[in-house]
Amino acid sequence: MFYLSLAVDIEKVAVLEPLDDADSMQTYIVMIERPTSNFGPQSDHEDLERWYQSFLPQTIVNSNQLVKPRMIYAYHNVVTGFAAKLTAEEVEEMEKKDGFITAHPERNLQLHTTHSPNFLGLQQGVGLWKGSNYGEGVIIGVLDTGITPGHPSFSDKGVPPPPAKWKGKCDFNATFCNNKLIGARSFQGGKTTGAPPVDIIGHGTHTSSTAAGNFVKGASVFGMANGTASGMAPYAHLAMYQVCNEQGCDESDILAAMDTAVDDGVDVLSISLGGGSATFYWDYIAIGSYGAIQNGIFVSCSAGNDGPDYSSVTNEAPWILTVGASTIDRHIIATAKLGNGQEYDGESVFQPKDLDSKLYPLVYAGPHSKDSTAFCDVGSLTDVEGKVVVCEVGGDIARIAKGIEVKRAGGVAMILVNQDFGGYTTIADAHVLPATHVSYAAGVSIKTYINSTSTPTATILFKGTVIGDQLAPKVSFFSSRGPSMATPGILKPDIIGPGVSILAAWPFLVDNSTQSKATFDIISGTSMSCPHLSGIAALLKSSHPDWSPAAIKSAIMTTAEVENLAGSPIVDETLYAANLFAIGAGHVNPSKANDPGLIYDTQPEDYIPYFCGLNYTDQQIQIITQQKVKCSEVGAIPEAQLNYPTFSLFIDPAGKPQNYTRTVTNVGPAKSTYELAVVSPHKIDIRVQPEKLTFTEVGQKMTYHVVFTAQNGAGKDGITMSQGYLSWVSDQHAVRSQISVVFDT
Repeated sequence: MFYLSLAVDIEKVAVLEPLDDADSMQTYIVMIERPTSNFGPQSDHEDLERWYQSFLPQTIVNSNQLVKPRMIYAYHNVVTGFAAKLTAEEVEEMEKKDGFITAHPERNLQLHTTHSPNFLGLQQGVGLWKGSNYGEGVIIGVLDTGITPGHPSFSDKGVPPPPAKWKGKCDFNATFCNNKLIGARSFQGGKTTGAPPVDIIGHGTHTSSTAAGNFVKGASVFGMANGTASGMAPYAHLAMYQVCNEQGCDESDILAAMDTAVDDGVDVLSISLGGGSATFYWDYIAIGSYGAIQNGIFVSCSAGNDGPDYSSVTNEAPWILTVGASTIDRHIIATAKLGNGQEYDGESVFQPKDLDSKLYPLVYAGPHSKDSTAFCDVGSLTDVEGKVVVCEVGGDIARIAKGIEVKRAGGVAMILVNQDFGGYTTIADAHVLPATHVSYAAGVSIKTYINSTSTPTATILFKGTVIGDQLAPKVSFFSSRGPSMATPGILKPDIIGPGVSILAAWPFLVDNSTQSKATFDIISGTSMSCPHLSGIAALLKSSHPDWSPAAIKSAIMTTAEVENLAGSPIVDETLYAANLFAIGAGHVNPSKANDPGLIYDTQPEDYIPYFCGLNYTDQQIQIITQQKVKCSEVGAIPEAQLNYPTFSLFIDPAGKPQNYTRTVTNVGPAKSTYELAVVSPHKIDIRVQPEKLTFTEVGQKMTYHVVFTAQNGAGKDGITMSQGYLSWVSDQHAVRSQISVVFDT
């Protein structure tokens, strides 16, 4: 047990470091045990900081020596610990102190970078928007690159004052802070001096307006995708926590922002950034998010842009809603027309009217030179004046940057072609010259044509905005896939939502429009899908203020769509049916999520036996939960026993059957009966007891048991993965739980 009275008198020593020694230091995030004895979670912040200071090196310096504070952040809510500038040797000394748990150098994480409300069935004056009052009274905190105050998307027209619980601050002046943008703070390397979080990158402005931008008529980019832009929760309040810059997003800043958001009173956190997969006691987004849900805050995170590789998903903690990216039914068509008459549709936002319709010489330098030329890397192109240039996607070179290189070298236009992993995913970008992005199959045909003639030619035909793609939603190639490396027994991602060619607010002009404030851009990434779900969570929170974060998550997942607009299974970038490691529970359906019938609820303490089942030590669990845990007393459960809305199973065909339970809560009609419907995965037998659930009141809970048994020959016929579902069906609801099976052979 540890007491504040044991802390050193920090008035007597300066916890500072001469600036000359700063180069040998780095930022560590230090986790320590929370003191006991009259020291609860809500104890005075100053007392807690005094406890933190006792762990720092006690350095006495001359009064005339330049010094800087060691402590960067003292955390109070989502973790017990602090961030400080330390040397490796000082951390070794700190490890000897009672109450120390662990310290790690912080990581630098990266960003996962109009028509979509209608595509999701959200329409003014009806349905969920009307029933939730467009998200009124709900506060969405966004961790990102900042925001553009004064943009019409952040007007407070129609937005009521924030609820009384709001305790945050807005560091813009009163002209820009309003009932929409109620919070604006900057967390940049410990610098929380009140500098306004101005967005010079654009990412944070885009994500914020996607989640909760107000209605803006006449939104477009280069005249494309014209219409009324709005976020998912247009009357919700926004609080921006700037944690990212051009170099990325430091973990100490992210934790500080999440810690502050708890004090401020936010309801939803939207986090479109991340690193690679990590065990949860080393993953500070996971740790901070656990602290957030302990305070009733819903957390939505992007799944990452490292698809289509398996096990590329990040932000995979089960208390986080992990969001993958899919298309909407809008395309901005630019067609590559070849000299042989063949045409291949692609996409581009920039659609100039002054490109001559004549055919130009067509060139692809890839087969005859180094890869940098095939990727149109900076400075790589020569002898392309007046030509249409074929460039490969990839090579760690941004798509728009490739066009900049083509334009620099004198090219007249660009055809951007996918590599094989990109499949049929095409993206509409605001290119700097006439361009189109076409599929891998189209690229193969175009290269074949180039090799078939000594005088290949091409041009680009611009056909504008087209709505009605019946294959939407399709999973984008870049959307990260499961299975989760940190917790394979939890199906990730959880959900997919719009993340390809999304129009939203932008800090500055990308076209030659004369508008001064209503600036928009179209960009793609799971960064764009995450705020869609954050805004939808805000709508559900407004409609059901008593729902827990897990209840909101369950409602989103069990009502998700698994078919596209054509009524066929959702496809991925190959145009074949996507598996559950791509779509999770499926594609979000906001209106259905508002009335799910049953929910799978989970409280923060329910995760403790799950942590024990992951073989975490008691101390590692304490890092996450901020409380002492003894797995020997709590017991352990397998991952798939967590009361989760989906199943992710790894089955040894020669092993024993796997047995699990689930508990559902009735949030539909008081008197209702649900009957079981099962589609078993390949070579798996499923037995569920009971097969009927009868409820007599709202809030009533019922538990069912499910047994999964491998059939003879499972995993030996070349099929190593399979999927199915179990669903509870009443006359008004269908509550679906997806089942993913991997055979361990």
